[in-house]
Amino acid sequence: MPDTTPDPSTVLPALPALSAQAERLIELGVHEIAGLSADEIRAFAAQAAAGPEAGAVGDGALLAVHPDRAPASALAPLLRRDGRPGFVVVDMADVDAFTPCAVELPDAPLYMVSGVDRGDHMSNWSPDEALPALTEEDRTPLVLTEGIHWVLQQPEALERNLCFMTIGSRLRKPDGTLDARTPAIWISNGTGRDGRERRNAPKVGWCWWNNRHTWLGFASTTGRRG
Repeated sequence: MPDTTPDPSTVLPALPALSAQAERLIELGVHEIAGLSADEIRAFAAQAAAGPEAGAVGDGALLAVHPDRAPASALAPLLRRDGRPGFVVVDMADVDAFTPCAVELPDAPLYMVSGVDRGDHMSNWSPDEALPALTEEDRTPLVLTEGIHWVLQQPEALERNLCFMTIGSRLRKPDGTLDARTPAIWISNGTGRDGRERRNAPKVGWCWWNNRHTWLGFASTTGRRG
């Protein structure tokens, strides 16, 4: 497997303050999708920023809405790049059926995700290779909606040749086995069924569990708190 040492040149700046993230979600109407009021979003962000664990979890953390409240299909179109809205690939109509797998989310409509990393040092790894390596690092992979929230708050987290998978979301088939598709977020080239009008748009798609891609890392977190 490739070297696991992170490249310091790919380190992203800190996320906006939680209060700014709350306003961003309100501006996009995410609170309405989630059935929450703007005041509820603001109050959670304020409490999280001022709480006893704020330094350990809240500083630089990502504000996320639980996927049960705001599914990927509703969040993806809110993404923007070069003026083009985000989209879900046509052969992933079941995107919202990709639910947390081996990842425990807080039982709350709003929560924080700490220590988010794009996993550039795992580019050209397969999900099957990356998952145990993340576990050894005491990290868990992001679920798809967390990845979308990250790009909503920090669009520069998605770059050409530096995009990421969100393997914390999997689709369990009726027989109990896991679908081999694994969700990822990258930038469309405007080819094939994407359509030329979607060139450079943020794209929610999938890759096979055992395949490697030089341009996809594995987004992960050090923890979550509601």
